[in-house]
Amino acid sequence: MSILQKIADIESEMARTQKNKATAGHLGLLKAKLAKLRRELITPKGGSGGGTGEGFDVAKTGDARIGFVGFPSVGKSTLLSNLAGVYSEVGSYEFTTLTTVPGVVRYKGAKIQLLDLPGIIEGAKDGKGRGKQVIAVARTCSLIFIVLDVLKPLGDKRLIEHELEGFGIRLNKRPPNMHFRKKDKGGVNLQCLVPQSELDGPLVKSILSEYKIHNADIILREDASSDDLIDMVEGNRVYVPCIYLLNKIDQISIEELDIIYKVPHCIPISAHHKWNFDDLLEMMWSYLHLVRVYTKPKGQLPDYETPIVLSSNACAIEDLCVKIHKTLVKEFKYALVWGSSVKHNPQKVGKEHVLNDEDVVQILKKV
Repeated sequence: MSILQKIADIESEMARTQKNKATAGHLGLLKAKLAKLRRELITPKGGSGGGTGEGFDVAKTGDARIGFVGFPSVGKSTLLSNLAGVYSEVGSYEFTTLTTVPGVVRYKGAKIQLLDLPGIIEGAKDGKGRGKQVIAVARTCSLIFIVLDVLKPLGDKRLIEHELEGFGIRLNKRPPNMHFRKKDKGGVNLQCLVPQSELDGPLVKSILSEYKIHNADIILREDASSDDLIDMVEGNRVYVPCIYLLNKIDQISIEELDIIYKVPHCIPISAHHKWNFDDLLEMMWSYLHLVRVYTKPKGQLPDYETPIVLSSNACAIEDLCVKIHKTLVKEFKYALVWGSSVKHNPQKVGKEHVLNDEDVVQILKKV
């Protein structure tokens, strides 16, 4: 039996099974089997994942990467060409874009790479169309724009989320707050720091046995689900922020537009008319969590034209030194910082000091 057939059988069995405390163990086991089969589908045995395919291997450039994901002909190519001035073949028929088309937009001093990915279809995670390559590129993005047609948003949104979830992409979520460590002996040791509504000892053991893990330490620091545990065991999940772009708003009323504005993570736009691009770029900036740092040579004014852009989870002085030049960390003596991350201006700091957005830094080297 093929992997696709096995996946279909498990999904149909899960759909038939009622969700209650008695069936939680059985469903947990099915979810673990499904996750293992999907991993096999993404990375076939004896290969490195089959490569990305012609036209999909785009070099990562700039300070961040944004992928446009959506069904065919929702306006992704029009949006990219109007945002970044890049020409991606535009057509009103489906599947106009067949390869990844890169573009660049400069915003607040940062250089952000935009990728117009080919339209995905239902069943992409199972290898249909070129969806597998599309979602593989989406896994490398700092932010995902899911472009939806405003006239049929909810159905498309659910389908795309399902496809991305099947590929281990978690949208607008954070990693589960739990500790998981395999060991050589001692059995499965489960410690719950908060009350659990789903996971218990027997369910955890049955999920781990599916992965042939019989000795492990697990600490649950939040009310976790079986999906959270499977994600932690698989270890290949990516947690990516996502914005839903509801395109073609010229076709709806003002009342409907007011409702859309209240939906979390959503922004209404018109790619064709270039409507609401300012709000889109501002929302993009807040979701990327970038930190701009201005360098100041000794005895000169800071360089406000070309900031060094860091990620908010790696924005210490040491990260700044590595971004400027990898040998600078060895030569580093101390740094002077002006800005909101210090109490005094300037303040002398070490390489572990964490910087805030728009700080000014002067690095002094050892003599």
